[in-house]
Amino acid sequence: MQEPPLVQAENLSKSYRSGTGNLTVFSGLHFEIHAGERLAIVGESGAGKSTLLHLIGGLDRPSAGRVLYRGEAVSELSDAGLAAYRNRHIGFVWQIHHLLPEFTAVENVFLPLLIRGVARPDAEREAASRLADVGLAARTNHRAGELSGGERQRVVLARALVTRPALLLADEPTGNLDQRTGENVFALIEDLHTQFGLTSVFVTHNVAFAARCDRVLRLQNGMLYEEAPGSATA
Repeated sequence: MQEPPLVQAENLSKSYRSGTGNLTVFSGLHFEIHAGERLAIVGESGAGKSTLLHLIGGLDRPSAGRVLYRGEAVSELSDAGLAAYRNRHIGFVWQIHHLLPEFTAVENVFLPLLIRGVARPDAEREAASRLADVGLAARTNHRAGELSGGERQRVVLARALVTRPALLLADEPTGNLDQRTGENVFALIEDLHTQFGLTSVFVTHNVAFAARCDRVLRLQNGMLYEEAPGSATA
């Protein structure tokens, strides 16, 4: 018997005010994300892929419908409840790293643990371990501005994993990297997916990366379509 899905979207819709009317990004979406899978979300720019990822991650609220995480309607939580959901269950990786340039790598990584209330010595030890997991044990005390693009994205991965989330949400995680560095970072994400027992959702334009996922969903004209991995186009 199959386990219940980790994430469910029920009749999910998102609209924004635009001028004198509403702009509907998508409407009536239904989908499930199962524990342990790697899911790619593809589609043209402006289709709403990042918006969908934000709703899954509790960074935004739907205009209609709901998002459930392990059966709980997270989209109906209070602002404080959503913040706790993000901190305890979600790891985010963005195309733009959003690291604090005046902070060292280890300081950038342990910030989510400090927000959780973990004592600084314990948070620093956990952050150093995650940096070692991404191959940056020798760079823990370097400031973000002293790191290469690929190294910064590895710090972002370490930060995403430091809270030991169940769900990794990655929005074009290699979009700002050259092809070789991007390949190395995506291969690392694949290894970490297995190592940490993650469920991973990727928004990507990279057809080759999407083909390496277990499932591919295309967001087009406000609708979601499932495609076979390897058949997707950008």
